[in-house]
Amino acid sequence: MNKILVIGGSKGIGKAIIDSLIDENSIINISRTAPLLPHTNLNHFNCDILTDDLPEIDAIDTLIYCPGSINLKPISRLKLTDFREDFEINVIGAVKAIQHYLPALKKGNNPSILLFSTVAAKLGMPFHASVATAKSAVEGLTKSLGAELAPLIRVNAIAPTVTDTELASKLLRNERMIENIKERHPLKKYLAPKEVADLASYLISEKAGAISGQIFELDCGIVSFKI
Repeated sequence: MNKILVIGGSKGIGKAIIDSLIDENSIINISRTAPLLPHTNLNHFNCDILTDDLPEIDAIDTLIYCPGSINLKPISRLKLTDFREDFEINVIGAVKAIQHYLPALKKGNNPSILLFSTVAAKLGMPFHASVATAKSAVEGLTKSLGAELAPLIRVNAIAPTVTDTELASKLLRNERMIENIKERHPLKKYLAPKEVADLASYLISEKAGAISGQIFELDCGIVSFKI
C-alpha cells in the first residue's frame, strides 16, 4: 500500500483524487478543512499551507499539491496584491511543501510529485493574467525539478481546462454560461473532477515510470479560448 500525501484534498479535484485512490492506498491529507470521506485509509491534518508549520512525515511515495486560484479580472482591475496572492498559493505553497517533504519522498517507493497548472498558461485567455502568470511558474518548476530530481523522483503537472468544482462555480453559474463553455471546446464539454483524478492516478503509478518533467493538458480539445 503506497503512502500518498495530498495537499488541498478537502474539495474539488483534490477530493476527487483522494476518492479515487483511497481504497488501495494510505492517504494523508493536509488542508484547512477535512474532506468528507470517512475511511480508515485517510489521515487528515488541519493546516494552512501558507502560514502553518507542516506536519512531519517519515516517508511518502507521492506528493500531490492541489491548491489553486481562479482570479479573473481585466489587467486594469488587477492589483499587485492579486498577483502576489495567486503566486503565493500556486507556487510558493508548492515550493514550501516540496522542500519540506523532499527527505520523506527520497525514502519512498517509486516517488513522484504531481502539481497543477491550467490551459491558460499556454493559451491566450482574456482576464487570466494573474493566474496564468502563477501557473506558468508552476510549469517552469515542474520542468526544472523533473531534471534536478531525476532519476529518483518523477515530477509532472496536469493543466486542466474548466472543471466542475467550487473554484470554477462562477464560470458555470447558469445554463447560458455552461453552454458557452461547452461550445468553446471541440469535445463540447468541460471536465468533471474524476476525469482529472483519473489522469492523476495514472501519472503517479508505476505505469508512468518513464514520464517526468511533463505538462499534461487535459483540455477537451481546446486550441483557442475567448470569454
